[in-house]
Amino acid sequence: MLRVAELVRHAMSDILSRGLIHDPVLDAHVVTAPRVKMSPDLKLATIYIMPLGGGDADAVLKALDRRRPAIRTEIAHRIALKFAPDVRFRIDDTFENSARIDALLNSDKVRRDLQKDEDQPADDDKSGDGEP
Repeated sequence: MLRVAELVRHAMSDILSRGLIHDPVLDAHVVTAPRVKMSPDLKLATIYIMPLGGGDADAVLKALDRRRPAIRTEIAHRIALKFAPDVRFRIDDTFENSARIDALLNSDKVRRDLQKDEDQPADDDKSGDGEP
């Protein structure tokens, strides 16, 4: 599944970078496909997309959905599978999730908790007499 997903991702990236799918919305944006998930039977490819800068993601998603048959045909020509997988598009929220986690880790509450851990003495000296 991972190998086929990577083949589909490369094919989709090639299609997007060469501008083979003609749509005014897609022509106006730089779109990346950072990841693809395949169904276990390899008949459905979920392609996660992200426009550069994250702007107009919904418009790009709708444009890709409108051009889905042409994209499926282009992918089928590029990869050798018994069946051409059906494709669906989703917005990649990986960057938003990582930004949210970074914000949580940099919050004042987490800094206070880390500060408390650094201020406490190490538990290496359990005998209490000062010798290891």
